[in-house]
Amino acid sequence: MKQRFRVGGMSCAACSAHVEKSVAAVPGVSEVQVNLLAGSMAVRYDEAVCGAREIIAAVTAGGYTAVVDDGGNQTPANAPQANDELDEMKTRIIVSFVFLAVLMYFSMGPMVGLPLPPFVSGMKNAFALALVQLLLTLPIVFINRKYYINGFKTLWHRAPTMDALIAVGSGAALVYGVYALFQIGYAGAAGNEALVHSFAHDLYFESAGMILALVTLGKFFEARAKRKTGEAIAALMDLRPQTASVIRGGEEVSVPVDEVRVGDLVVVRGGQSVPVDGEITEGGASLDESAITGESMPVGKGVGDTVIGATVSKSGYFVMKAARVGDDTTLSQIIRLVEEAGASKAPIAKLADKVAGIFVPVVLGLAALTAAVWLLLGQTPSFALTRAIAVLVISCPCALGLATPVAIMVGTGVGAKNGVLFQSAEALENLHNVKCVILDKTGTVTEGRPVVTDVKSLGVETGDLLSLALSLEVKSDHPLADAIVRYARGQGARERETVEFQAIEGQGISAVVDGVACMAGNRRMMLAGGLALPRSAQQFGDELAAAGKTPLYFAANRQVVGIFAVADVVKPTSRAAVEKLRALGLGVTLLTGDNQATARAIAGELGIDDVVAEVLPQDKERVVREKQEQGRKVAMVGDGINDAPALARADVGVAIGAGTDVAISSADVVLMKSDLMDAVDAIRLSRQTMRNIRQNLFWAFFYNCIGIPLAAGVLWAPFQLGLSPMFAAAAMSLSSVCVVSNALRLKFFAATPKPASDRYVVLPKEEEKMTKTIKIEGMMCAHCAGHVQQALQAFPGVSAVVDLDGGKAIVQGAVPDEAKLTEAVEKAGYKVVGFE
Repeated sequence: MKQRFRVGGMSCAACSAHVEKSVAAVPGVSEVQVNLLAGSMAVRYDEAVCGAREIIAAVTAGGYTAVVDDGGNQTPANAPQANDELDEMKTRIIVSFVFLAVLMYFSMGPMVGLPLPPFVSGMKNAFALALVQLLLTLPIVFINRKYYINGFKTLWHRAPTMDALIAVGSGAALVYGVYALFQIGYAGAAGNEALVHSFAHDLYFESAGMILALVTLGKFFEARAKRKTGEAIAALMDLRPQTASVIRGGEEVSVPVDEVRVGDLVVVRGGQSVPVDGEITEGGASLDESAITGESMPVGKGVGDTVIGATVSKSGYFVMKAARVGDDTTLSQIIRLVEEAGASKAPIAKLADKVAGIFVPVVLGLAALTAAVWLLLGQTPSFALTRAIAVLVISCPCALGLATPVAIMVGTGVGAKNGVLFQSAEALENLHNVKCVILDKTGTVTEGRPVVTDVKSLGVETGDLLSLALSLEVKSDHPLADAIVRYARGQGARERETVEFQAIEGQGISAVVDGVACMAGNRRMMLAGGLALPRSAQQFGDELAAAGKTPLYFAANRQVVGIFAVADVVKPTSRAAVEKLRALGLGVTLLTGDNQATARAIAGELGIDDVVAEVLPQDKERVVREKQEQGRKVAMVGDGINDAPALARADVGVAIGAGTDVAISSADVVLMKSDLMDAVDAIRLSRQTMRNIRQNLFWAFFYNCIGIPLAAGVLWAPFQLGLSPMFAAAAMSLSSVCVVSNALRLKFFAATPKPASDRYVVLPKEEEKMTKTIKIEGMMCAHCAGHVQQALQAFPGVSAVVDLDGGKAIVQGAVPDEAKLTEAVEKAGYKVVGFE
């Protein structure tokens, strides 16, 4: 079983590492993933051995808090807590800096010539001045007490964290200040002015206050920046509509979206969001899918098409049958994948966590060693303490712990925004090492369904040939027939009366159309019917076959009257995507079960030299393995179904065309669109993310390598240069903010521009839209209105709004002439009585 928990009290990578270690030690736990940024934890465990209670107890014993997260992926684990944390930090910052300003006036004012009140001026009032500084420091300590509570708690559990360094550093300064205060009082009573003067200049109250104030300020900026890393998930959650219009009992009712059930009929109008995933059963619309798939252009949808929840209907009206609701919707699965990818750890992140886990104890030892060395060299306890405190404060491992997770969270969020879903952080890292990309053909580089590419008429008008083809093929259930029907209808062909229809397996069909005997099929069909193919028809058919297309011949009254070429055509972006992959230094292989001629034709169109054809699905895995045995990291790009063995075998499996099911278990990366260019963007994003992580780790290590020796005082002996605890606190906070800010640069990642496709509905500019109102008779109910709207929106670039009560329809866009509009409405079963 896999269970999610919310974890409280974590402040750095050492915290998350300790939580992971504590939970991993629980018997029955097989996997632990702690997300420091989201304050969450995912645990896979054996229910027969342990339960949530034991896991929570292990976290509590480690010094943190945990509760079961029942919200799943529907509520972000850190959203309310993050806002509350920022508000609380603002209060702490304001209070801290108000008291710190007054404290600095009393402690540093005389050094810059500022006058002090008489009751604290001069050596005779040194005790009063020290007491005032203590009283001004205590509010800062009190309002930032969480550093001491958490820090000393982790020390008690022998798992010190960043808070422990802050608590020990500022606490040491505070305790030494109190000690100096008593020494001033004792020396003053004894009349030892020299001792009073010495300790009066060794008060560290301002250092304690400044450390706490600056660390809090740095953590505020850090938290605010980290919150931006989760904006992708928050934006996705905001897309969810709250209500849905459902037809129940023959009436349309509005219900909360959580009450929609599979099989419900849901009504969506122009301007509304699609509440759940489903299939259109009536009507049509132009849908904006940009928030889910990253498509910039609206997509036309009609009866039989699937629609995705949270997409927006730009225009139109349709009724859909709910197929996936609640946590099963595409949007919910996207949110889950993004959250889990952010919570998972890439190999490079695990290394950073291990370093951060041992870093704090090492720093505590270095601080103690620093103090001991300076004391042995004859320096005063005050000087030794200053150096030790500076080492403690500047060494906080925030930057090191944040270097990887923030970049991964931003990278996966940006990918989701562009329709690229990484199943894990490991997939995000592995993809940048890929040297070879293997592409499945059908549905990956091609459209995945046959379309008409060429039409040649022989002795008849093209319109008559299209009408004949439509009349013959409309009764066939063959995929090639469907392509011809779609093409003919798109050209406005008229369907004629057909009788005596007969399908001949492996050859074609025959029928009587308007009293004339006709047939359609392959060359064998024509020869079996005793028809002689003209030389021009034979030559054209051979050319089509050589190009990887399927020629279909049409005959009427024992004469061949036309040829249609049908093929699974290359997608508009595939060739450009292959060129981009090569530009990235990758080898490209085309892998298909199709015949050699078709595979070579497609490969030639794409510019691919390495082609493996006529392989069965189970043999594709062998091809991937052979590439790997050559020492190359391989990415397999396929449709995620028949390519599952190859996807699982590849170093990175990329499932393309996954808009209907984003949870393909065999893939490491899921692409929401059937566009190969998104695979290019996935590789580019992986490389940029890994480059960002390396930059973060370099600066985090570089900062500590320079900062710790400087704080310890290595430049004091030759140059009298040291680093005060106050500057150390500022530098530590700045380093964390810099790392997070660098990771946020990934948000500017730009997807590769894609050419427009005919599946998009290009809406004219407002001022260019043509509007026409059609008066219609015969519409009786909402279903009638839906039929009319569907008929009108079948025209490319046309949107329609039907007014049932007014008996009219308003069409906008690329409106055809009145004759075609009238024909479309009357074909739907209604009567046009006029136009406005």
